[in-house]
Amino acid sequence: MTFTTRPELAGTFGMVSSTHWLPASAGMAVLERGGNAFDAVVAAGFVLQVVEPHQNGPGGDLPALFARAGDRRPTVLCAQGPAPAAATVQAFRDRGLDMVPGSGLLAAAIPGATVGWLTLLRDHGTMRLTDVISYAIGYARNGYPLTPKLVEYIANVEQLFREHWRTSADLYLPGSGLPKAGQVFRNPALADTYERLVEAEGAVGAGREAGIEAAIRSWSEGFVAAAMAKFATSAWRDSSGRDHAGLLTTDDLAGWRPTYEEPVSVEFAGHRVYKAGAWSQGPVLLQQLALLQGIDVTPGSADYVHTVVEGAKLAFADRDAWYGDTSDVPLATLLSAGYASERRALLGAEASHSLRPGSPDGRTPRLPTFAAGEVAADGSIGEPNAAAPRADGTARSDTVHVDVVDRWGNMVAAMPSGGWLHSSPVIPELGFCLGTRLQMAWLDEGLPNTLAPGKRSRTTLSPTLVMRDDEPVLAFGSPGGDQQDQWQLGLLLHHLLGGADLQAAIDAPAFHSVHFPSSFYPHEARPGVLLVEDRLGDDVIADLTARGHLIERAGDWSLGRLCAVARRPDNGTLHAAANPRGMQGYAVGR
Repeated sequence: MTFTTRPELAGTFGMVSSTHWLPASAGMAVLERGGNAFDAVVAAGFVLQVVEPHQNGPGGDLPALFARAGDRRPTVLCAQGPAPAAATVQAFRDRGLDMVPGSGLLAAAIPGATVGWLTLLRDHGTMRLTDVISYAIGYARNGYPLTPKLVEYIANVEQLFREHWRTSADLYLPGSGLPKAGQVFRNPALADTYERLVEAEGAVGAGREAGIEAAIRSWSEGFVAAAMAKFATSAWRDSSGRDHAGLLTTDDLAGWRPTYEEPVSVEFAGHRVYKAGAWSQGPVLLQQLALLQGIDVTPGSADYVHTVVEGAKLAFADRDAWYGDTSDVPLATLLSAGYASERRALLGAEASHSLRPGSPDGRTPRLPTFAAGEVAADGSIGEPNAAAPRADGTARSDTVHVDVVDRWGNMVAAMPSGGWLHSSPVIPELGFCLGTRLQMAWLDEGLPNTLAPGKRSRTTLSPTLVMRDDEPVLAFGSPGGDQQDQWQLGLLLHHLLGGADLQAAIDAPAFHSVHFPSSFYPHEARPGVLLVEDRLGDDVIADLTARGHLIERAGDWSLGRLCAVARRPDNGTLHAAANPRGMQGYAVGR
């Protein structure tokens, strides 16, 4: 029997997996009270906003993939808000900027996460908001123990908070020193915000859905929108080294709502894998799977790692050249067998150190200026989970994840992110800050991901849903920015091709490339660099070095934050697993 850090959970009632144990427990508590997977995932989502404020927040964004027990049809909830009406390329050029800052108010898109959770609850849940948000209110009001990673993030931006973001210092640096790991931390202003949403729900006399809709209006058109828009008019320090006000207005906030969309998919190993469209990086996982069709990529060897990494380089080059929130993305061709065959021919015996986007439909690829120049990193972009934000608040990859499957067959994978405590200053009356998703848009004109009003920045957020014989069987994801769809690929290959159970697939030695430009400001690239967990073994690592990979060892247990749930329609069992790295993720179920 393969040793794993914990068992793969199995049962028949319900399963929740998350990047923190408290949200996982809250989701399971909702299932125990008779709620469905949508009720549970929303409860967990609100708790994530409270207990992982360095990884997500109410002012962030949210994509989710789900399948309902009734129709089994995979569906995307897009709760990533677009750019405000004033967010033009020229507006940033006029401020002397050639990139959207990685922190501060200028990079704020319309916040989507909270209204996304409310939308999911209204349309697919069975409970009222007051029932599912009570766990988050309790932790915000009464406190929760700080994790070492959260304290590390606060420490890294302490000077920024004290010198420039006093509202953040008031919340996260009470007294004269840093908070300590294990200390009970409270956010009463956030508890007040949640309670006012519940009050809006309660003021409506008729119907569960009408009450939740009232909470949505309270957020998008009421007190929350007013506070966010007012705060955005003030100037605060950002990663450009200067003070800038934001661009969000009450009209921007009132005029946007989350949407439901059809996912995209490919067949692989007898399964169909679903992702969000090219406004996300999700299709890059599908392109990698298409490239690997017909190749022996059974996990464990240097050949396996080399082939997977070289395929990732090709797929991510296409991401940077072709993906964006536009109808002009040649996605059908990018995911086609013919195009994959052409690209597969580029997989060589040696590691490539070049960015090589393809030419779907004969079109000439264009990369943004920083990518075309293959900007070298300054050495600070190591493994994203281990690196706290820079002292100016600039972040790499800070995200959370939650998956739920219930006894009726509802299945959800959700990837909230943004609105991090180091994104921008805390809005004091709300207890949270605005996000910085616009940093992923480009200021080069005429590209698929060029910044424009009403347009979504191409995000790294990328949950996954897998079907077999028209039944949902697997939901999973991992935080990690550009690494999300590399670590998720490893889980799929270990599980579908290597025969590993979910926990063994998560525990397996991980690796990822930082060859291509980071999606996060200032978009460094490290051509040829491959980060590996030492557990790959000295022989495999030496073989990869001989092939030209620039290896950086990341320790035995450091890469990835995967979560997963599964169901077996043939026998009715449900399964779950969670990442042991960082000693924080947990799955619960029975």
